Amino acid sequence: MLKYITDNIIYVGADDLDLDLFEGQYIVPKGMAYNSYVILGDKTAVVDTMDKRKTDEWLDNVAEALDGREPDYLIVQHMEPDHSASIGAFIEKYEAATIVGNKKTFNMIGQFFPELAMSNTFTVENNDKLDLGGHELTFVLAPMVHWPEVMMTYDADKKILFSADAFGKFGAFDSDEDWACEARRYYFGIVGKYGAQVQVALKKTKTLDIDTICPLHGPVLKENLEYYIGLYDTWSSYVPETQGVCICYTSVYGNTKQAVELLQDELRKNGVSEVVVSDLARCDMAEAVEDAFRYDRLVLATTTYNGDIFPFMKTFIDELTERNYQNRTIAFMENGSWAPMALKIMKAGFEKSKNITLTQNNASIKSTLNEDSKGQVLALAKELAEVGNVDAGQVEDAVGNDSQGAVSKGFVCKICGYVYEASTLPDGFVCPLCRQGADQFEPVE
Repeated sequence: MLKYITDNIIYVGADDLDLDLFEGQYIVPKGMAYNSYVILGDKTAVVDTMDKRKTDEWLDNVAEALDGREPDYLIVQHMEPDHSASIGAFIEKYEAATIVGNKKTFNMIGQFFPELAMSNTFTVENNDKLDLGGHELTFVLAPMVHWPEVMMTYDADKKILFSADAFGKFGAFDSDEDWACEARRYYFGIVGKYGAQVQVALKKTKTLDIDTICPLHGPVLKENLEYYIGLYDTWSSYVPETQGVCICYTSVYGNTKQAVELLQDELRKNGVSEVVVSDLARCDMAEAVEDAFRYDRLVLATTTYNGDIFPFMKTFIDELTERNYQNRTIAFMENGSWAPMALKIMKAGFEKSKNITLTQNNASIKSTLNEDSKGQVLALAKELAEVGNVDAGQVEDAVGNDSQGAVSKGFVCKICGYVYEASTLPDGFVCPLCRQGADQFEPVE
């Protein structure tokens, strides 16, 4: 069934309600929407294609929306296969259509479809325009949000931003769950590493008059856009969204869990109303990552295991640090029967993280809680309650230009969008993402 965004912009995407894991790792209990759009002007354009699981359904939707017309253009905003896998099928059906993309787009098309012959192509750069007649489209390059070839498309006549993966979420197109929860889990799971690049993209879109956002996943956003854009600004600036404590733990025989439950109770007694707890061995870890980024305080509790820390905790810390976890207060609780090492190892995991405050109090348990370790937990609860008086706005002011997301100066790679934050760029600098040299960097605008 087609859905009309306006009288001449039509949603032709498809829901995959049978998918169990998105990108092979994220659980999607309410499925996944793969969004695609048809723009009808004097000329016609299709915006992005479809995951191969839904190619036939998508081609039927496109044909219905075109209603006998031939598509003049296929705009490829993102080459990840959930959006590009049907390019070959499209070209086979509509040979005369012109494929629109940037230089990196066409490089990737060649990689994914080495045998594909394209008769007509149109290579665009940032702010290039395409006039369909009734729809003037402007292309906004958004590298590393979250692949290097990503671009957005702005329809000036309808004030619509086709935002690629930005503002997307898990779930079907019309799913009725809270937008922020599944959009937050999607953002920090998939885009979270690239906050600086999202900030650059947001700055580009601030010059546009936007009434509607059409992402490649999740619903079309038409009302209260300040709310959605504000959340994306917060998330990509790495500042806390909500005052509260996120506790993530592993427990082998239940003793560490008992200490976590005591901490949870004491936090509430000390006036902390927002406390969320995740057992990393049993929860959806992407949900735990989401919570760790949402709240301003994090407690990690685990056991010493094989001279290291329990595997789920080790993975969780990696999940946070590879996404540039910063601007938070962190506390630790360890358990060890003969040679506790967990607290030291967990601390070391955040040595390179920016703007992390470690609590003065932590808890070290020898096998099970006793009076001494109970006292440590109570002291930790009191300290965490006291440090929670700084709200997210104050944290943002405090970190200022040191926040990886809030880019005010630096240099951006023209190839992949990596941002190097400093007043000068070393002559021999090499981009850590695409390995290009300093000559491929330009100042952040």
